Amino acid sequence: MHSQIEISGHCVEVDLSRAAQRALAQQEQVVFAEMELYFSCLIRKKVRFYDSQMAVDIVYVTDKLGVSFRPVMTKVCGTNYEGDEPPLTDFPIRKAEKFIPKWLKIDFTNGEWCGDFGFVS
Repeated sequence: MHSQIEISGHCVEVDLSRAAQRALAQQEQVVFAEMELYFSCLIRKKVRFYDSQMAVDIVYVTDKLGVSFRPVMTKVCGTNYEGDEPPLTDFPIRKAEKFIPKWLKIDFTNGEWCGDFGFVS
């Protein structure tokens, strides 16, 4: 399934694999996909999936899939933290519209949601 959503005034192309479409059809609750752009000692992009609404600015692709975009940064840079990652905080970006992804791809493989997003069409 191919569709378009608008985030902060910019068009994002969303592609759902057939497996993702089947998995969404079987869901009782909404699945939320958050496109996370991570700024720290490095830059990383990751799609995180939640079964409850974590973000405020949700855009619905279908009645079972909500999408958001969240730029984040680490509270501290270094290795003195517990867990897999350092604590994150929202990253206040000037002209955030320049960082909105152009596309999002979502799949459901081996019983898990996976996704990717990018900035070049």
